[in-house]
Amino acid sequence: MMRVPEPSAVLQLLKPITWFAPMWAFGCGVVSSGFSAAARWNMVLAGIALAGPLVCATSQAVNDWYDRDVDAINEPNRPIPSGRIPGRWGFYIACLWTILSLAWAWSLGKWVLGAAIVGLGLAWVYSAPPMRLKQNGWWGNSAVALAYEGLPWFTGAAVMAASLPDLRIIAIALLYSLGAHGIMTLNDFKSIDGDRRLGVRSLPVQLGVKRAVWLACVVMAAPQIVVIGLLVAWGRPAYAAAVVVLLIGQLALMPRLLANPSEKAAAYNATGTTLYVLGMLASAFALRSVGMGGP
Repeated sequence: MMRVPEPSAVLQLLKPITWFAPMWAFGCGVVSSGFSAAARWNMVLAGIALAGPLVCATSQAVNDWYDRDVDAINEPNRPIPSGRIPGRWGFYIACLWTILSLAWAWSLGKWVLGAAIVGLGLAWVYSAPPMRLKQNGWWGNSAVALAYEGLPWFTGAAVMAASLPDLRIIAIALLYSLGAHGIMTLNDFKSIDGDRRLGVRSLPVQLGVKRAVWLACVVMAAPQIVVIGLLVAWGRPAYAAAVVVLLIGQLALMPRLLANPSEKAAAYNATGTTLYVLGMLASAFALRSVGMGGP
């Protein structure tokens, strides 16, 4: 008889803890749209489900399936190498969640469907051969940053407006996606030794620790400076000031990170990244107050 995975193993495969980032970005998109979330609460809940439990969860299942041989060595307790997701069930779940995600996105409109297609495409090419973008930090980090920040933000705005979001919303979403590339680079510091052994060309492996951490810091900070300038230009100086304060907080934490990136990267992701995502929310409220698309 064919073994079927237990629900608890499937849930672990889909990694709910990873859903927060895209759901937060989706929320920023909702806020930035200018429409009342309370008036369209059903659309908001549907979009949150798409961003987290569907699209993001799909990316986790795809990644674990194609990493199963590596995980059997490094993390044998994960659902697939441990056998709690038996046979090819990991692949079947990834395919099923892809189909569910597309069907759900289709019900929310053509712009949401388009964003979902891009996000799911990135999830597959990030992990699956022959492209396997995760093998190179430049491409892999770009794919994850866009899928976790820019596309969910776009989706949140598109769900509320039922149309293509205002170009200013798209510009801010893309800038925060660019900054998230630096966050993804910081995530790579925890696995430098393993990446070297396995031939994964993460940026710390390619550039060395010092150059990679400097690059991560610059890539995180520079787009926020552009965001600040745009908010000022759009007549929202108070919100620009809020992003300035949050950026200063990030800069104040960076010297410790630069001094010892291998040990401090995780701590910075828990502190500096929190300030970063709060800046996203402040920027979303700034866009809303300009009156991007609704009352």
